Amino acid sequence: MCALFGYLSYKNIVPYKVLKKLTQALANAAEERGTDAAGISYINNGKVVIYKRPKPAHKLHFNPPDGTRAVMGHTRMATQGDKKLNFNNHPFAGIAGATSFAFAHNGVLWNDRELRKDKLIPDTHIETDSYAACQLIEKQGKLGFDSLKYMSETVEGNFTFTVLDDSNSLYIVKGSNPMCLLHFKDIGLYVYASTESIMKNALKRIGLHKFANERIKTDEGDIIKIDKYGELTRSGFEPKLYRSKYGAWYGLDDSPYYNMHEEILLA
Repeated sequence: MCALFGYLSYKNIVPYKVLKKLTQALANAAEERGTDAAGISYINNGKVVIYKRPKPAHKLHFNPPDGTRAVMGHTRMATQGDKKLNFNNHPFAGIAGATSFAFAHNGVLWNDRELRKDKLIPDTHIETDSYAACQLIEKQGKLGFDSLKYMSETVEGNFTFTVLDDSNSLYIVKGSNPMCLLHFKDIGLYVYASTESIMKNALKRIGLHKFANERIKTDEGDIIKIDKYGELTRSGFEPKLYRSKYGAWYGLDDSPYYNMHEEILLA
């Protein structure tokens, strides 16, 4: 159980100081789902920048520079990969063809070793299961709906992914794990967080809860792209159904299987 959070500002209305405070407020609130490590990614002069450390978010100072239009963040509860080795923490850097990107994951993948054994992805020093999904995108040689669909239908586990590319386009791949996405249309701002409680906590801290907003629907199987102009487009993938040893099938957001799995991780 980890947390995803971030924003995309596309009208240049929200002041830099507010966006900076929003980044830290989201990160601090996201600690409810992980304190082993925290990190953010943003684009600076067309290049992907990743800052992450094996510390709780509140012990870090997230300072994306003035002019940053999108931030993609993650707080981690480690399940695979030593958190003290910072390369195991999120976000991860990737390159697909001519596109550089940052990648983050909330959930657990359980077929990463099989993917390496089957030579679908190369061996790596990074121990985290999530990185296998990043490698699957890279192997497609292009970042877009098709490569994200392929990745999402190839991995096995529970997940929601976020991807930020070097042109400030944000992708959200909604699996069985939660996601809350709000659109503040009047001020040209999208904000997302893994849970509604993280979102409410962060927005209240900086006063953004007073502004009108619309919740964007995110269903399991959705792939959402928000570009630097604020245009939202959708595609999708086919979610997998998993069979337990007791013979029951699970594949829906409200399935007790996923709730049980997250409770086990939390414990």
